[in-house]
Amino acid sequence: MNKAALVDEVQKILSNGTSKAAAERATEAVLAAVKRGLRRDKEVSLVGFGTFAIATRPARNGYNPHTKVPMKIRAMKTVRFKPGMELRSLA
Repeated sequence: MNKAALVDEVQKILSNGTSKAAAERATEAVLAAVKRGLRRDKEVSLVGFGTFAIATRPARNGYNPHTKVPMKIRAMKTVRFKPGMELRSLA
């Protein structure tokens, strides 16, 4: 599912004559709130859905798969997602 399909699903769920533009604004608002929560609190927990959290990957040694030349991969921050029980039961 891409973002356009997600907006369509939000529009169907909201129904009651909700416009596509309103559904897109609602989707954008939720995504912006998750981003802001990660920046501020380092974690966003949605009960039943899952938890988004900032994690740090340590620096490590790797290699270029095309040339096989060794290289250093720097430490970096990333976002991890841990699904909740409700979401896990769908799989």
